[in-house]
Amino acid sequence: MMQHNLSIQARFRPEMLERVLRVVRHRGFQICAMNMSAEANNESINIELTVASQRPVDLLSAQLNKLMDVASVEIQQPTSQQIRANA
Repeated sequence: MMQHNLSIQARFRPEMLERVLRVVRHRGFQICAMNMSAEANNESINIELTVASQRPVDLLSAQLNKLMDVASVEIQQPTSQQIRANA
């Protein structure tokens, strides 16, 4: 199973995290780690996700980008340390 790191920038809404989690589950990905932080102005949030699946992460990224209030989804390249840990 491949692990991928995603960085999601979105407008702060109470239901935003629930929508992201639902899309991740529906697309067949498992969440391995998650971190969410609100910006100082409390209008936007940053969600860092580590997900695992045999499916291409591009499919998940495209679906997350379609969500209302999502500004951007970036697939982070794994560091050499992460690659060694997963090998």
